[in-house]
Amino acid sequence: MRQNHIAIIICFLLFNCKEKKENSSLNPENWSKRTVTLKANDSFEYGKSYLSIYSQIYSMSEHTTHNLTSMVSMRNTSESDTIYLLRAEYFDTYGKSVRKYFDAPIFLAPMETTEIIIDEVDVSGGTGSNFILEWKIPQQCPEPLFEGIMTSTMGQQGLSFTTQAKRIE
Repeated sequence: MRQNHIAIIICFLLFNCKEKKENSSLNPENWSKRTVTLKANDSFEYGKSYLSIYSQIYSMSEHTTHNLTSMVSMRNTSESDTIYLLRAEYFDTYGKSVRKYFDAPIFLAPMETTEIIIDEVDVSGGTGSNFILEWKIPQQCPEPLFEGIMTSTMGQQGLSFTTQAKRIE
């Protein structure tokens, strides 16, 4: 009888201990290590880009959705210049801001890439989520490259696709 109680307690503990899951695997400390101060009178070129992201897509009908893991890849395409990201803001399907990813400009060294990951369980963006990315680059520097990579796997099936940002300013 005592062994049954112990087995029940162990099962209860195993099945009720849920790992705390964040909505985004982003670690804010990573951004604070990259923070820089830019002067107001700098000679950098300013740009703003729009990137579509999908945290959910429709499956079989408009009433069924499938969750996706989304990655925003932010790449410095210059072999010699450091670039600066001023803003990475995530918006939902209805245009409402979900979150900003850093509060001060951050740098990307030549040829460096950094990512924002939106976990599959984070469906706050919905089927029409997007990012606004603001940046500054030195004169004659190639523009940064921003891509969205969406993936999901279930059983033996896999789904993945990409999007590319469009400069809007």
